[in-house]
Amino acid sequence: MYEILPVAIAITLLTSVFICVRWGNVRCVGKTPVSLLAFSAILFTSGLDVGLIMFPLVEFPIYATEDDYSFTNPLAIEFGFWGFLVWAFYFLTTFYFCIVEPKLGLFQYRPIRWINNLIIISTCAFTAYLFLSYAPTYIDGISPLQQYLLVGLIIFMAVCSSTHVRYIKLLSIASSALFILLTLVMLGASGASVSAYIESLSNLTGYFKNIHRFVGPISDYHGWYLFWWFAWSIMIGQFVARFVSGMKTWQLLVALLVIPSVAIALWFSTLYYYFSNGIAVAGLLRWAMVILGIIFVINSLDSLIRLYTDNLGFNIEKLGLAQYVSGNFLLIGSLVLLYQLTPLKIEWVGLVVIGLYIAIYILVFKNRSKLRDSITCANDSSKI
Repeated sequence: MYEILPVAIAITLLTSVFICVRWGNVRCVGKTPVSLLAFSAILFTSGLDVGLIMFPLVEFPIYATEDDYSFTNPLAIEFGFWGFLVWAFYFLTTFYFCIVEPKLGLFQYRPIRWINNLIIISTCAFTAYLFLSYAPTYIDGISPLQQYLLVGLIIFMAVCSSTHVRYIKLLSIASSALFILLTLVMLGASGASVSAYIESLSNLTGYFKNIHRFVGPISDYHGWYLFWWFAWSIMIGQFVARFVSGMKTWQLLVALLVIPSVAIALWFSTLYYYFSNGIAVAGLLRWAMVILGIIFVINSLDSLIRLYTDNLGFNIEKLGLAQYVSGNFLLIGSLVLLYQLTPLKIEWVGLVVIGLYIAIYILVFKNRSKLRDSITCANDSSKI
C-alpha cells in the first residue's frame, strides 16, 4: 500500500513546481475573498486538528528511540510530519479550485462529485474518531462514556458553527490567537532563556538537511500520516480556495508553505524544549492544551461539514435549522462509530483520493487546450 506514496508525492510536488513556473503571475481569487490575516487563520485551523497540539509530546520519545528516525533529531522528524513540504498538497488543490475547476467543472461530473463528498464526509468523521481514540491519552481518568459524550458535544458544536461562514471565520481567528497565546504562555512557564529556545528551534535544520527523506514514507507510521494528508488535501483545497483574495500563484505557494510552518515550528520547538529538558506538562497547562485541541477539532469539522453540505445542497435554506443540525450530527456520529467498530482506515480514504487525483490529471490533460487558453486570458487580464 505504501509503495504508491513516493510516486504520488513526487508527481504532486513536480506539478506544483510546473504551475509556479508556467503560471506564477496568475492571480488567484476565491468566491468570498478575505484579508490575509483571516485567510491564514482559516488555512491553519481548517487544515489541522488536535494532533498538532497533543501528538508531539507522545511522539518525541518514539522518534528519539526508534532506528527509522535516527538520521536526525525528534523535533525535525515531527516537523517533517506536519510542516512545510506536505503543505504543497494544499497549494496544488487550492490552485486547482481557484483557477482550473471554474474553467473545466470536473467536480460537477456526477461520479467525481459523489466520490469527492464521500471522501469529505468520511475524513470529517475520522477527525472526530481520532479524538475519541486518543482522548484517554489527553485527559487522565476519562471514562468511555465521557469520551463518547465529549465527542458528541464536539460534533454538535461543529455542526452549529458550520451554519454560517462567519462563525467559521470568527472561530478560526479566535483559535489562532489562542494558539499563539498558549505558545507564549508555555514558553514562559518552561523557564527557557532566549538562547536556550533558539537552540531548541535550531534543531529544525535537521529537517531541511534531510528534506528528501520525507518525500516517501520513512516508516509505516509516516506512511499513515501521508495518507492522512492526501485524504485532507482535496477537501481543504476546495474550502480554502473560497477565501483567496487575489494572490499571485507564487505568492499562494509561499503563503501555504511558510505561514502554517512558522506557527508549527514555534509550537513544536516549545514542546521539544519541555521534552529535551524533562519538564512535565501538567495541571493548567495540560488542560489548556486539551481545550485548545478541542477547539481545533471543532474548527476542522465545521469547515468540512460546511463544504459537503454546500456541495450536496443540504443547506439550512433547504432543510431548515433543526433538520440540518440533527441530520449532520447523526451522520457524523454514525460514521465515527463505523470507524470504531469496523476495520475502516484512513489509508483507504487516502488511496481513493490518490485515485481521484489520477482521474483529474487525465481529464485535465484531455482538456488542456481549453484550460491553457483560459488561464492565458486570466494571466493577460491580471497584467492590465
